[in-house]
Amino acid sequence: MNEGLADTRMDLKIKNRQLIFTVKDRCRVCYTCVRGCPCKAIRIVNGQAEVMSQRCIGCGNCVNVCSQKAKMFLDTKESVKNILRQHHSVVAMVAPSFPAEFQEIDDYRQLVSAVRKLGFAHVTEVAFGADLVANEYRKVYNNSESAPHIVANCPTILAYVEKYYPQLVDKIARIPSPMVAMARVIRKKFGEGVKVVFIGPCFSKKNESDELDEVLTFTELRELLKEMKIDFAADEISEFDPPVGGCGAIFPVSRGMLRTINMTEEIADDNIIIAEGNPSFQEAIREFEEGYISGQHLDLLACDGCIMGPGMSRGGQRFSRQKAVSSYVIRQKQHVDRKAMEESFKEFASIDMTQQYEANDQRLEMPASAKIVDILEKMGKYNPEDYLDCGACGYSTCWEHAVAISKGLAENEMCLPYTIEKLHKYNNQLMKVNEEMTSMQKVLKQKEKLAGMGQISAGIAHELNNPLGVIIMFSNLLLEDCPPDSPMQHDIKLIVEQANRCKKIVSGLLSFSRKDQVSKSAVDVVKMVHKSIHSLIVPDNIDIQVESDIKDPVVMLDEEQIIQVFSNLIKNGIEAMPGGGKIKISIGEKLNDVSIKVSDTGTGISKENLEKIFEPFFTTKEKGKGTGLGLPTIYGIIKMHKGKIDVVSNDNPALGPTGTTFKIRLPRLYSD
Repeated sequence: MNEGLADTRMDLKIKNRQLIFTVKDRCRVCYTCVRGCPCKAIRIVNGQAEVMSQRCIGCGNCVNVCSQKAKMFLDTKESVKNILRQHHSVVAMVAPSFPAEFQEIDDYRQLVSAVRKLGFAHVTEVAFGADLVANEYRKVYNNSESAPHIVANCPTILAYVEKYYPQLVDKIARIPSPMVAMARVIRKKFGEGVKVVFIGPCFSKKNESDELDEVLTFTELRELLKEMKIDFAADEISEFDPPVGGCGAIFPVSRGMLRTINMTEEIADDNIIIAEGNPSFQEAIREFEEGYISGQHLDLLACDGCIMGPGMSRGGQRFSRQKAVSSYVIRQKQHVDRKAMEESFKEFASIDMTQQYEANDQRLEMPASAKIVDILEKMGKYNPEDYLDCGACGYSTCWEHAVAISKGLAENEMCLPYTIEKLHKYNNQLMKVNEEMTSMQKVLKQKEKLAGMGQISAGIAHELNNPLGVIIMFSNLLLEDCPPDSPMQHDIKLIVEQANRCKKIVSGLLSFSRKDQVSKSAVDVVKMVHKSIHSLIVPDNIDIQVESDIKDPVVMLDEEQIIQVFSNLIKNGIEAMPGGGKIKISIGEKLNDVSIKVSDTGTGISKENLEKIFEPFFTTKEKGKGTGLGLPTIYGIIKMHKGKIDVVSNDNPALGPTGTTFKIRLPRLYSD
């Protein structure tokens, strides 16, 4: 072979091209492609399935199983069109499975004519190459001393052995495939300068050999014909260029090679293991390597015969296709020119029918068991009972998935139970954050109300203070001057009483409007609570209990203001129990906070009022008996102390004991 021409073909880099790509926008991360890949050549990175070209064997399983069409084969139509434009002498080699693909054609010569119209100078049939290959295998099988070997006709099987069983490469028969054999025939017949394009049912053929210039699948051929508007015209027929094949045309169907060799089924059963499709071919190679069937030859196909190859149109029926090929072979045998065939065999007897195969080890080092166990535990799988082996991740077992993760082929999130558990956890966290945000919004809303009302209150108090002082002073003077028996005395007393009430309201407004007026000192909270109780008149029918579970009762706070808080809360509790009851004050501590609960067994607060109790001027007391400033003032004091106040209440006896509990938390130390 001329070295310059050989280098030209090598520049095309037919071998080792990336055959399958992922269209990321279409990938729905279902891991079906991972599940369907026999060699796990698909890596999941950031949730996207990525085909690893160096590990891929081009079987096309991932393309076939992807419902979203996110896996696409290498399209070589443009490459073929360029070859046809740039070269006059281009030969098309058509695989013998073509009758299975083009069943709508009545006469195969219509297909040959259509292919010629694309610009091919010659159109040949690979069946002759299959006859040559079958003849070589006949010599091997008839030799009882021949070492067991693996048939080299399927490029996917070859890639699988070279990459994942490199130790078996020397077991591959040193015989070329029918495609390569026919390419050598073409170059001998038409010269080394000829360009050769194979047309067939297999995508992995695109990476099989550098002795081809390009490879088209049958589906790509259909697309080219449609693009060029070339029909299968009944009145335009053309024969294949010689050499014409014989029985080799049956090669693409099940046991096709044996039928070409004319070996009987009985001999094949004794001597040859035949396995087609995944996982059958994997099991056969594994058993061959482990010595269970080491004494027998392996005839393997990655598909269920080439008639079901990934380069065929989708939806075809296997046995219908097989019948189409068989019918073609029978018809051809009736018209074959045996003398011409014998002459062709003699003409090409000098063709080199040997082929070298090289190991391309893609096996990844198996991680230590401890590392795998660690990965499983990170996914919440601590015991064998936790290994669900559901297969949702694309791997058969949880252990295989963990191994793939350690090899950088998979991610933890591929595990559905783990991801669901993680989702539940995130949902719970999100709910907690939402609750905190809702609570914070309420606090901010309350603060906004208090700030606004504080400004209003301060203004009102300032305007009312002076006239109120005048009213109180002169009403008291009138009361002093009024004779005891005067009918005016009652009216003047009422004026004094109501004026004092107004003064009290104004005082409350001023207290409410104060901002950050806290005078801190070290205070014993237990003693302070008792002091708050003693400042009140407690009816005989009210029982007040104080429980303390605090080791260090000293807290930095404004004692007078906090006494006002608890005095008001205790007073409210007393007023909520007109028929008597119990008030319980519990003092405790948590981390750096002091917690104090004030509970009563009163009538409780309704739900609709519970959210309003800290709003200024809101009161449930009778008219004239409450200003609605007590609880807002308490709220303001607690917030000025950087504390927190919550309330729970029940006013429905059907739901349990009625009553209200105020929960206050104060920091032991706080900064301004």
